[in-house]
Amino acid sequence: MKNLQPISRVLIALAAVLMVSAYFLPLWQILMWAPQYPEGLEMDIWINDIKGDVKIISALNHYIGMKHIEVAMFPEFQYMGYIVGSLIGFGLLTSLINKRIMLWSYVVLLVATGVAALVDFYLWGYDYGHNLDPTAPIVVPGMSYQPPLIGTKQLLNFTAFSGPDIGGWIFVVSALLVMGALVFEMCTSRKKVA
Repeated sequence: MKNLQPISRVLIALAAVLMVSAYFLPLWQILMWAPQYPEGLEMDIWINDIKGDVKIISALNHYIGMKHIEVAMFPEFQYMGYIVGSLIGFGLLTSLINKRIMLWSYVVLLVATGVAALVDFYLWGYDYGHNLDPTAPIVVPGMSYQPPLIGTKQLLNFTAFSGPDIGGWIFVVSALLVMGALVFEMCTSRKKVA
């Protein structure tokens, strides 16, 4: 098994350490604007909590039959910290063990975790926006209110945006650093062969 270049080991360790920010910064954000809320409403998703204008958003959503937003409705909050801790640990272990197969494994693990997180968020959004209370004060036949997975979407008179918050962007940078290390390893390996 081939060893990693020193720069790759540094990039991997740096990427893992950057992920510690997930415990201190919001990972995802949902922003909403409407004529009656020109300043916007914000919901920040942290590793184990939801903050921001959650009560206002939840109350507004209840009028159209959506469930109240509560931390208890996200079982993921109970184990997200362990998942992030495992990613950090695996990254540091990859840097320490110094084998290219570990780097490949780490890239696969990061991509799989990112995809799983997006799928989980999509499924939650689908359930939240489609399973509506038929006795709600405002019922628009055939209308669903699934928030956007990433990007902007019009929901009645609200424009909703969903995307990474600062902690999420740090995670993206971390993943790019690890992938950059893999690309660097592949390029240096080809140069040695040539």
